[in-house]
Amino acid sequence: MPKRRTMLFVPGNNPGMLISAPILGADCVIFDLEDAVAQNEKDAACILVGNALNNLNFGSVEAVVRINGLDTPFWRSDIAAIVSKNLSTVLVPKCDSPELVCELAAALAEEEDNKGLESGSISIMSIVESAIAVENCFQIAKSHPRMSGLLLGAEDLTADLCATRTLSGEEIAYARGRVVVAARAAGIDAIDTPFTNVDNHEGLRTDAALGKQMGFSGKALISPAHVRIVRAIFSPSSSEIDWATKIMAATEQAKIDGKGAFSVDGAMVDGPIIKRAQRILTVAEA
Repeated sequence: MPKRRTMLFVPGNNPGMLISAPILGADCVIFDLEDAVAQNEKDAACILVGNALNNLNFGSVEAVVRINGLDTPFWRSDIAAIVSKNLSTVLVPKCDSPELVCELAAALAEEEDNKGLESGSISIMSIVESAIAVENCFQIAKSHPRMSGLLLGAEDLTADLCATRTLSGEEIAYARGRVVVAARAAGIDAIDTPFTNVDNHEGLRTDAALGKQMGFSGKALISPAHVRIVRAIFSPSSSEIDWATKIMAATEQAKIDGKGAFSVDGAMVDGPIIKRAQRILTVAEA
């Protein structure tokens, strides 16, 4: 299902953007209580986001909140304020170990119980944004049943690596690969890092296309202007749908004819090709 093609960050201290969030076109909105909010505005932002979750109609849009890190004094009050029936997922920053995921999961279970919500109804996504998190990403991905995705945070990661952040992104190629492999091995979503140059739409297209090619489920965004571009890239194109339809039709005919091997347009078709075609059609239908 392509519900996380686009995950749009929305500052938790901006009432106008909070109200508009469900109609900005993104599959998911991430209400941000961490980097987007100054220290002296943390409490107010927490209240605003809690009210938004309780009062807005999100429809099919997934509501996610990036809480403050578990190494700060804010995260417990974040959890108390945001846990509600409309909250789908908690995005945890600076998550370097499986133990931190389990600590957050225990706090969510307690708050779900306090508010009469179904146990385990809120999932966890972890931001991979340090060298140690890259090395631990599979253990993090498999750390708890609540885990539903890994999100690569390239800006903090490159700072931790003492690397230079570039438009082409060679410096994060290894981390991108590790996140995709870890997430796929764990059966959860892999979300690519945001493209931070808001006005460079051609650069965004190139970066998003690379992420899709590498196997990411979708991409995090920092601007509503990026939603349409990235959504189109992470959705099957008409040519991809035509190819997949042809593959599946040939597969059904091969079953009828009792053929174990067959070709389409001169190319041999095997299990991985059929699986890829099935996934394209499933995503296109959704």
